[in-house]
Amino acid sequence: MNSKKTLVIAIAAVSGGGKTTITTQLNKKLYNSKALFFDDYEFEGPDDICDWLKRGADYNEWKLTPLINDLCSLLSNPVLSLDCILLDYPFAYKHNKMREYIDFTIFIDTPLDIAMARRILRDFKGVSSDNILKDLDIYLSCGRLAYLEALNSIKANSDFIIDGSLSVDVIVNQIYERINGISKEIH
Repeated sequence: MNSKKTLVIAIAAVSGGGKTTITTQLNKKLYNSKALFFDDYEFEGPDDICDWLKRGADYNEWKLTPLINDLCSLLSNPVLSLDCILLDYPFAYKHNKMREYIDFTIFIDTPLDIAMARRILRDFKGVSSDNILKDLDIYLSCGRLAYLEALNSIKANSDFIIDGSLSVDVIVNQIYERINGISKEIH
């Protein structure tokens, strides 16, 4: 990759869809890249996700200043001169302040049953089945709306959609090839 312009790639998916795994593996494969992970930050945002969804899911209600500051710091660092910054970031182009920094968005289209199974395996190790049942009840009453919002809004606002049921290696290789193609186009 040529270092004339740092390419900012946002990788989105539903919770349990593979954002973090794919971003981590892709960052290892790319030369001269850095990754920022949405879950590493504490953001001010809607207190009640269900209410936020019912009100129309305005992504600009999320105050993403810490992530934006870190992204700007990486972009403006002449010593790093990165080829690519990967964002494990669930909003694609939907947040007005982040949109101006993102060059390309990828949506990992993971079937909801697979995403839910991954999330339960990831988040509920060593907890009682009552906790799992409570979470599933929340999913059915409201959480599923968030998943559907991602499918209806974020997927529709992404530049590249990849099948999330493919193996991690296949997904990473396909995205890697796409990034190399984009890099050649802009340089």
